[in-house]
Amino acid sequence: MVGVASHRIILEDLAVDVDIGFHPLEVGIPQRLLIGVEVTLDPATFPTEDSAAAAWDYDVIHRGIHAVVARRRFNLQETLASEIFAMIAARPGVLALTVSIRKPDVYPDVRAVGVVLSSRPA
Repeated sequence: MVGVASHRIILEDLAVDVDIGFHPLEVGIPQRLLIGVEVTLDPATFPTEDSAAAAWDYDVIHRGIHAVVARRRFNLQETLASEIFAMIAARPGVLALTVSIRKPDVYPDVRAVGVVLSSRPA
């Protein structure tokens, strides 16, 4: 029988409007970002029972990201990704983490431009 090798939770393509960018045409004009998170959890913190009390609450990540983007404007996606990464990495039970941020509306011939920060090797 195959056993579980890792315990991960994901948040995929959270759409947020953020005042981000260093070009004059970007400043003060919120842009749509798509944010993704993948958290690998310590198996000891992964729920073993079907109850809300045992859950690793997605709302904490969701609300946390909204709080980070609402705090201030950002010049760089890298800075925003770093702040989100630090917020999630500080939670108990996080063994590995990947945060991706994409701007989907920059170029008409490109799906998105963005950054990925990961504690996993490339």
